Amino acid sequence: MSLGKILVVEDEPVIRSSLRRLLSRNDYDVTEAESVADACQHELESFDLIISDLRLPGEPGTVMIERASHTPVLIMTSYASLRSAVDSMKMGAVDYIAKPFDHDDMLRAVAETISRKEQIAAQPEPPKASVTNIETAQQKNGNPAGIIGQCQPMQTLFNRINRVAPTEATVLILGESGTGKELVARALHEASKRKDNAIISVNCAAIPESLIESELFGHEKGAFTGATTTRNGLVEAADGGTLFLDEIGELPLEAQARLLRVLQEGEIRRVGSVESRKVNVRLIAATHRNLKKMAQEGTFREDLYYRLNVVELNLPPLRDRGQDITLLAEALLEKTSERMGMSDMLLSPEALVAISRHAWPGNVRELENAIERAVILSEDDMITPDLLGLESAISSTRQSPQNLIEDSSTEELSMEDYFLRFVLEHQDQMNETQLARKLGISRKCLWERRKRLGIPRREATA
Repeated sequence: MSLGKILVVEDEPVIRSSLRRLLSRNDYDVTEAESVADACQHELESFDLIISDLRLPGEPGTVMIERASHTPVLIMTSYASLRSAVDSMKMGAVDYIAKPFDHDDMLRAVAETISRKEQIAAQPEPPKASVTNIETAQQKNGNPAGIIGQCQPMQTLFNRINRVAPTEATVLILGESGTGKELVARALHEASKRKDNAIISVNCAAIPESLIESELFGHEKGAFTGATTTRNGLVEAADGGTLFLDEIGELPLEAQARLLRVLQEGEIRRVGSVESRKVNVRLIAATHRNLKKMAQEGTFREDLYYRLNVVELNLPPLRDRGQDITLLAEALLEKTSERMGMSDMLLSPEALVAISRHAWPGNVRELENAIERAVILSEDDMITPDLLGLESAISSTRQSPQNLIEDSSTEELSMEDYFLRFVLEHQDQMNETQLARKLGISRKCLWERRKRLGIPRREATA
């Protein structure tokens, strides 16, 4: 029994046929088309889902959104172009997926989209969000503002953020250094009723122990040597808004006692003062340490731990996020190159391999630094592994696209890998015209894809 009827609109025969085989093996009824005009020869409303490449000969794939008003359209975009994703979401695409992609990611996106078809079909018009920036597009796709992620752990995280953000609950964010804990805290604040007030971020590990109580809770004039004036603390500064305490595991025990009073009584007492002041703050804390174990060892107050751990959010390390790594790399490359006035930069296939195989002990922060380094050092528009400065870059570079395809069976290759495989295996026997004809594309399209994927052109030997 078929799980649903799908129309695949893709101009490259190799990719189109491989996607058909993937979906057919998983019990979907698949119809193929090579252009928008070809697709429109079919009754579009009879399909449960349309999967269309963004760039097609003639009209772009986004035209399918308007032509199939009651059928969800999933747009495929090359190399996770967030700008293309934003444009697609503007026009009403139900979802987008980046190429190259994992087979499991594609099947998951298809299953989720078809399961929502009833709800979408009930609407008189496809949803047309007012998308003005990347963050809004991500919110439409279920992602809190500013956070990128398609893997299951991140989707679970997004669901929890969306559920807890509108409440006043205290949140404890757990994750390794560099995973983006402050970004999650800001997403919680922006989706809360306090979003019009300030969010005050404090790194507890960056403040000397002798000053942390004064910094957090303020002090009266003359409270200690150097206290020449009365000063408000950061907790007071967050009154009416959100207080984010990063690395709360580094907070001294005495400061922990004062913080507990804020949570229990909603009041603070400045250092050197006998008077308490009422404050209305929502507390979000984060740490990479095991607070429960610290509480058992007596280095963290047990009562404070249970006050903090009302809702716990866990951020997965980058190494456990699958294809999110390359998705993030492309987004960071776009952001960094635009900031430095260098547009249209791309990651070579070898660089993508190096990025996907690196352990990333520093997580997203390390990835961001690697991308920035590469952009600064690059002499052209192609980022190669040596520019990333990764310890694993040398070994990853040796795993070239040729080696990559030799190590993979045809069934395991992604859509872009099929193109790589065909060109690398036949370019010594065919000229450009013959290659393009076999692939079912123009010479110009072949040249553009060579450039994008970093495949050097060779002279034919036959």
